[in-house]
Amino acid sequence: MKITQLNSASVIIEDKFGDTTTKILCDPWLEGEEYIGSWAIYPPYEFRPEIFTEVDFIYISHIHPDHCSSSTLSKLNKKIPVLIHNFPEKYLKQKIEGLGFKVIELEHGVRTKLKNNLHINILAADNCDPTICGNLMGCVMLETKYQTTQIDTMAVFDNENQVIVNTNDCPFDIGKNTASIIKSTYGKVDFLLVGYVAASSWPHCYHMTENEKLEQARLKAVKKLETTKKYVEIFESRFYLPFAGRYTLSGKNYTLNQYRGEPELEDAFDWMSKNIPQKYQGILLNNDCWFDLDTQTANKNYTPIDRQHKKEFTEEILSQKKFPYEYDPKPSASQILTQIPRAYENFEKVRKKIQWNSKTMIVLNTKDCNDEDLFVAISCDGSGYKQINIDEVSKIENYMGIELDIRLLNWLLIGPHKAHWGNADLGSHLHYKRIGSVYKRGLFYCWNNFHN
Repeated sequence: MKITQLNSASVIIEDKFGDTTTKILCDPWLEGEEYIGSWAIYPPYEFRPEIFTEVDFIYISHIHPDHCSSSTLSKLNKKIPVLIHNFPEKYLKQKIEGLGFKVIELEHGVRTKLKNNLHINILAADNCDPTICGNLMGCVMLETKYQTTQIDTMAVFDNENQVIVNTNDCPFDIGKNTASIIKSTYGKVDFLLVGYVAASSWPHCYHMTENEKLEQARLKAVKKLETTKKYVEIFESRFYLPFAGRYTLSGKNYTLNQYRGEPELEDAFDWMSKNIPQKYQGILLNNDCWFDLDTQTANKNYTPIDRQHKKEFTEEILSQKKFPYEYDPKPSASQILTQIPRAYENFEKVRKKIQWNSKTMIVLNTKDCNDEDLFVAISCDGSGYKQINIDEVSKIENYMGIELDIRLLNWLLIGPHKAHWGNADLGSHLHYKRIGSVYKRGLFYCWNNFHN
C-alpha cells in the first residue's frame, strides 16, 4: 500500500493487486480558501483535476470545508463514488449529492470490501455511544435523542495484510475508545495518519492581552501534541504521518496567525521526535510525495517550508484577499434588526429542546452602515432580546460578546446555506469578549441555530 500526501488532510491511499491499482482520495481540499474565505493553503498547491481521473473512490470524513471542499469536489469526476459514514443527520450526504456525486453510506464499524483485497471501515469518532459525547460535552439529552452530534469519523483501510488508520480531526477524548476498538479488532496498524493541530478560534479570537494570547497558544499546541502522542501509543503504529488542519489565515485575519496555537508542521514534528517513543517512526511528506509501505521508503526526502517566503507570501498575497461577504454593501442596522425575531425564535426552539438554560447573555456587536455601534443582547434563559447601548453592555454581569462584520452577520442571519456560525467561528471571523470565563457547550450548540 502507498500513501500520497496532497494538502492538509487530503491524501491518496492506493493498493496494488496484480496489475490493478485501487486509489482512494481522502478529504479533498486542493484549491481556494475555505471557512468563508479565511483558510488559505500554504504551501500553495497546484490543483490539476485531470490527474485524479483514475481515483476509484473518495472518502470524506466529515462536513467541515477543509475536508469536504465544494470548490475542489466540483472539479472532480462526478462518476467517482463517495464513501461516508451513515450518520442520522444527512447534511453531509445532501451536500455531496448536491454537487452531483453518488454517495455510499457505510454503517458504523462494518468492514466493507471496495475492490480486489482493499477494504474500508468507517467508525464514528465517539463509537456512536451517546454517553461518551454526552459526558464530555454536557449534552446527554441531545445525544441520546439523536445518537450523536459528533461529526468526525475515523477510517481503517486494509488489504488483508497491511492496515492504515486515518484519524483526521477526531478529538482524542472522544475518539480514544474507538481507537482502542480498532487496535483490538485489527491487531496491528502499519501506518497512522494523525492530526497535530487543534484548529479553533481559541485563543486568537478572544479578548485578552498579547502575552496572554501567546501563552494560551503555547498551552493549546502542547495539549494537542500530547493527544497526538496518545493516539500513536494506542495504535502502536510502526509509522505515523502528522497531517490535517494545516492552513494559514488570509485577508484581514492574517495578523492573527501568530496567536493560533497551531504549530508549523516542522515544529510539531520536532516535538514528536523528542516525546514519542522511537520505535514508532514519524514520517514527513511534501505535497504530492508518497510513502510505500512495501519498501518502507518515501520517494523524496522532506523539504521544510521556507519561513521567510511564507511570511512574505502571507503579507503580500494572502493578506490582500477579500472575504466573499466584503463585496456586499453594508446593510443598515434596521435591516439587521428586522431579522432578529425569527433568528431568536429558532434559537429558543433548540434551547428548549435540549433543556439548556443559562444567565449568560449573548451580545452581538457590529457596526451599521453609518459606522455606528449596534449592540443586541440575547438571553439564554427565555427572557427575550433587546437592542442596547454600550453603557448597558458594561452593566451585564455575565455575557459572551460577539463582534463581527455587519455584512457577515447579514449572511449568518439568512441561514446556513449562505453562511454557518460554526464556519464563521473556525474561520476566525468572530471576535469574542467573555465576561465570566467559562466555556458553555450549550451556548455554542444553540447559537448555531440563530438564523432565519
